[in-house]
Amino acid sequence: MSYSLKKFLRNRLALFGMVMILLFSIAAIFAPFIAPHPPNKQFFEGLSIEGAPLPPNTKFWLGTDLLGRSLFSRLLFGARTSLLIGIAANGAAVLIGAFLGIIAGYVKGFLGTAIMRFTDLMMAFPALLLAIALAAIFNPSLWIVALVIALVNWVQIARVIYSQTVTLVEQEYIEAIRSIGASWPRILFVHVVPHLWPTLLVWGTLGIATTVLLEATLSFLGVGVRPPTPSWGGIIYESQSYFLDAPWLVFFPGAAIMLLSLSFNLVGDALRDVLDPTQRGRD
Repeated sequence: MSYSLKKFLRNRLALFGMVMILLFSIAAIFAPFIAPHPPNKQFFEGLSIEGAPLPPNTKFWLGTDLLGRSLFSRLLFGARTSLLIGIAANGAAVLIGAFLGIIAGYVKGFLGTAIMRFTDLMMAFPALLLAIALAAIFNPSLWIVALVIALVNWVQIARVIYSQTVTLVEQEYIEAIRSIGASWPRILFVHVVPHLWPTLLVWGTLGIATTVLLEATLSFLGVGVRPPTPSWGGIIYESQSYFLDAPWLVFFPGAAIMLLSLSFNLVGDALRDVLDPTQRGRD
């Protein structure tokens, strides 16, 4: 067993994060089979005589929402939304950022400078405000929200990959390879990109946590995934007026958002420690 794997398996917090991610993934994939009720079905008995949501009980395990729908079922299907947007949006952001960072770092000159100045310009705008503006322009849907999040989250990874690419292409072995006539695709894909994989893997993991939070924030502000598609942030948004009378409508989706984001952060931090060569031999 390699040193990196041994070190990762010794990290109990990382293992906890992996287990929680696995459980959330299973819940999202098998939501139609696990959910005791359809997520959008409104039950007449799901509301009290006064028309208020019901607290957790034997039929509705986590209670009901303001329309008499099963909160547990909606949370299960909401996990699909959060994970799908988290993985898709962050994956797209990493690809965009890595592509622009590698091109700018390798080519340099006018093109590299133009790409990095555009990156600096994008970093000057608050990501949340920019995401809200883009979401307001487009008609929000699951894939539009994922695209919007990707368009505001690529700048950090582009800056990091640019710095590492510049350092790599200035190494003596790259100069030697270039001097013997190696083509630029061979230099990039054989001798540069493999050294960037640890950074991409860590950012790809940590970025999912940020993406999940941003999606929940957009849904809470009413510019995210549209009803009736279940979304954790959307559930909180719909339940604002019942915050005191039905706190379970805010607590359970909020806890799910926090736990999923924390799990990806724990795994990402562990991967960063494991893949960082400067940490070897310190344990």
